[in-house]
Amino acid sequence: MIKGLGTALITPFQADGSVDYEALARLLDTQLTGYVDYIVVLGTTGEAATMTDKERAEVRSFVRSYVNGRLPLVLGLGGNCTAAVCEALRNTDLSGFCAILSVCPYYNKPNQEGLYQHFCAVAEASPIPVILYNVPGRTGVNLLPETVMRIYNARPDKIIGIKEASGNVEQIKDLICRKSKVESQKQFLVISGDDGIACELMEAGAAGLISVASNAFPEDFWHIVHDKDAALQAKYAEMIKLLFAEGNPVGIKAVLAQKGLITNSLRLPLVPASPSLQEKILSLLRVL
Repeated sequence: MIKGLGTALITPFQADGSVDYEALARLLDTQLTGYVDYIVVLGTTGEAATMTDKERAEVRSFVRSYVNGRLPLVLGLGGNCTAAVCEALRNTDLSGFCAILSVCPYYNKPNQEGLYQHFCAVAEASPIPVILYNVPGRTGVNLLPETVMRIYNARPDKIIGIKEASGNVEQIKDLICRKSKVESQKQFLVISGDDGIACELMEAGAAGLISVASNAFPEDFWHIVHDKDAALQAKYAEMIKLLFAEGNPVGIKAVLAQKGLITNSLRLPLVPASPSLQEKILSLLRVL
């Protein structure tokens, strides 16, 4: 259900900082056109860390109701306190979601044994499947391939894959190789978390892409993923760089604002793209 193209959905905000549900509906409509295979809600790109529990519950409920089964939904749910994550998993209404995406604990900087025990506890607490999320640039820790496989082997009933956003192509290929050598691990999904290297990873055996860019360009990124269209990915190389030049989701919100889908509002400590970045984005949009 979660192979192919997944969109890491942004959360639109109004100028006063409140969640813009009209814009969220417009954005979801662009994702429900047949080019996106699933949606990831309230992840890093959704600025979930800046939202209250009440807001997250309301967004979760709104997206679930609006999508109404037309696409599989994955929910971002993680943190750096294992007990708190497990409590949230036990107390959150996860109906309508096919899996959770759970990030490596950040700031604490646990070692590999700590990561192993954390995700085993998460798997035990979660009533639905779990996708691990490795993004060392944000968390300060790198979930190594041998630890990933150790976690999977401990709980193959719950751990179904990993979003790999380390940017380390050799490490990700090593993980794909490790899992492909064992028959029972062939269904474990290694998903690219980087728009810019999706084709290379899929050629190596990755199961698709969780994309930031597909918020704005779902059709083209569907072709990048499903057709392994390296030429089309190369066409977007400069735009992908701009999307992350001042942090995520700063760039993608600037693009969506230029397209008239949202107000270009973020929550502190993030701020909108600088005028120079916005100009570069606008210039590139004119030729894409």
